Amino acid sequence: MKYYIVDAFAEQPFGGNPAGVVLLDGDFPSDKFMQQVAAEFRYSETAFVKRHSAQEFTVRYFTPCGEVDLCGHATIATFGMMLMETMVPAGTLCLNHTLAGDLSVRVGDTVMMEMAKPQVLPVEVDLERLCGIMGVGVDDVPIPAEVVSTGLPDIMMPLASLDQLNALAPDMDALAQLSKELGVTGVHAFALSDDGYTAHVRNFGPLYGIPEESATGTANAALTHYLNCHGVVGCPAECRFLQGEAMSRPSVVATSLMADGTVWVGGKVKIIASGTLRVNND
Repeated sequence: MKYYIVDAFAEQPFGGNPAGVVLLDGDFPSDKFMQQVAAEFRYSETAFVKRHSAQEFTVRYFTPCGEVDLCGHATIATFGMMLMETMVPAGTLCLNHTLAGDLSVRVGDTVMMEMAKPQVLPVEVDLERLCGIMGVGVDDVPIPAEVVSTGLPDIMMPLASLDQLNALAPDMDALAQLSKELGVTGVHAFALSDDGYTAHVRNFGPLYGIPEESATGTANAALTHYLNCHGVVGCPAECRFLQGEAMSRPSVVATSLMADGTVWVGGKVKIIASGTLRVNND
C-alpha cells in the first residue's frame, strides 16, 4: 500500500495540518491494522482511501486513539494529493463516502469539500466549567458557547480578544472528560479579527489524543454556521480562518456558506513525503 504525508490548508511546506493518507489496493483492511498504522504515523488523523471509480471514493479516518466519522483536513489532504499525483484531474467533482454521510469534493488549486448539514446541537454547555477548564473568565466569552456540527460536534467558544485566545492553556485531562460527557470532539476557540481573516482560531481535542490541532476543516465549517446564526456573517458568505499560529504551523482555512445554508471548506496542500507500507494486514 502506498502512503503519503500531506500538509493540508498549507500555503507553504511545513505549514497547515499534516495528515497521513493510505491508498488501498482493494478492500479496507481490519480496523486493528488501520488503528496501528494511524498510531505509528502519529498524526492527528490518517485517511484510508478506497477507490470505486474515477470520481467515487470511500474514505475512513483514524486518530492515534480511534476512528472518527469525518476529518476535514485529512479529506483536503487526500484529494489534493490525488490531484498533484494526477490521479484525479483538476475540475473534477468527486463523491466521498464517509461515516458522516456522502460528501462532494471539488478538486482544483484549492480543494473544497461540502460538509454535512450544519446544525446547532441541543447540548447544554456549562460556561463556568468550560471557562475554568480553558483558563479564562466567564466575562471573556462575549456570545454563547454552543455545540455545532458539520459532521463532527465541537464546542464553539468565542473570546473577546486575540490576546485571550493566544493565552489559552487548557487543563487537557479535564477537557477530555468534559468532551466525553458532552459527546463532542473538543473545543474550537476563536477571536474575531479585522486583519484580513474572519477570525483567528485554536482547536483542542485531547479526548482523541489531539492536544491542539493546527487546522480543522470540520470545526471551521461549523464555526461559519455558528457565526451566521449569531449575525456575525451573512448568507452567502466567504470566510478565511487563520489557525495553527500557536504551533508555528500557520494554516489558512477557507469556507463558503452557500445561499441554501450548506457549507464548503477547503484550502491548498503540499505533499511532504511518500512511501510504501511494508507490513501485512492481520
